[in-house]
Amino acid sequence: MSNDGKTVCVIPSRYGSTRFPGKPLADVAGRSLVQRVFEIGRAAQGVDEVIVATDDARIAEHVEGFGGRVAMTDPACRNGTERVHAAVQALDVAPARVINLQGDAALTPPWVLEAVVEEMKAHPELPIVTPAARLDEGSLALLREAKAAGEVGGTSVVFDANGDALYFSKALIPFVRDAQGGAPTFRHIGLYGYSTAGLARFMDLPPSPLELTEGLEQLRALENGMGIRVVEVDYRGRRHLAIDSPEDLRRVEALLAEDGELTEPIR
Repeated sequence: MSNDGKTVCVIPSRYGSTRFPGKPLADVAGRSLVQRVFEIGRAAQGVDEVIVATDDARIAEHVEGFGGRVAMTDPACRNGTERVHAAVQALDVAPARVINLQGDAALTPPWVLEAVVEEMKAHPELPIVTPAARLDEGSLALLREAKAAGEVGGTSVVFDANGDALYFSKALIPFVRDAQGGAPTFRHIGLYGYSTAGLARFMDLPPSPLELTEGLEQLRALENGMGIRVVEVDYRGRRHLAIDSPEDLRRVEALLAEDGELTEPIR
């Protein structure tokens, strides 16, 4: 069964992380990381339900403790997308739209999710929608420095006149041979909206050569002819950082202190 009007946000959350074990339960300025991400999903207009998908009883107990919904998933899930898909399959009624909100996205503004949902509702035929932010000169210079220093983080994307992705890369694209060409650089935000059929089709596809080479799962869709609509979003002066290590957590706390809270805590 399908509910044409429902949008479900699923947050994949796993306890075992090589670089940061127990990350979802880590305290971020007084609230756990998973609670902060849950609050972001709940605050987004157009999201009807938020579910944390996990295989860990400690995370499940914590989420239920602050009133969140949990879907227990198989520990054999290889990545967040598989965990999201498993959570959706367990629902009694399949939603029309599924948002995969990464469990370390504590600084993703709710309006970024809203932009994805709006695009999906306006174009229900789209299998995948994802956001990207235009980099200003300062942000681009910082990303160039990070890449030159050998850092892997930060994915850029180029898309056509309709907003459909041409390519995603861990390298900075487009390569600027002539700055007068005028093409901006967009940083991809790792958040995905799927139609339920689009998610099922994606999960049926095997990992692809470009995906395995770049380490970017979304390239599997492009290599198999699945379109990905890219929605430009504005962070409105806020800064973006995912939490991959305890050091990142401290940086995120500093950014929250400077930029302000994104959401009100669950009472």
